[in-house]
Amino acid sequence: MTQTVRVKTLMPPGHVRTPAYLRGKIGVIERSLGAFPNPEDLAYGHSAAAKPLHRVRFTMAEVWGDAAENPDDTLDAEIYEHWLDPCDAP
Repeated sequence: MTQTVRVKTLMPPGHVRTPAYLRGKIGVIERSLGAFPNPEDLAYGHSAAAKPLHRVRFTMAEVWGDAAENPDDTLDAEIYEHWLDPCDAP
């Protein structure tokens, strides 16, 4: 069973590992990759707790809307769980 998620729309200053063009977009977790030290903390030399990392799949229609040349093509991005909210499928 796939889990549908929405990328949080946060816009914090500094080092962020989540592409701005995916914020607010809905995708499905393609697979979980394990837990890794949070690079957002590591970038500043802080100790970093391990956070779950997921490969999330988005359709081009979701990412680019009507401008998508191939709406059914997909894009996969590796996104840490603290950037994801569970949501109902659209």
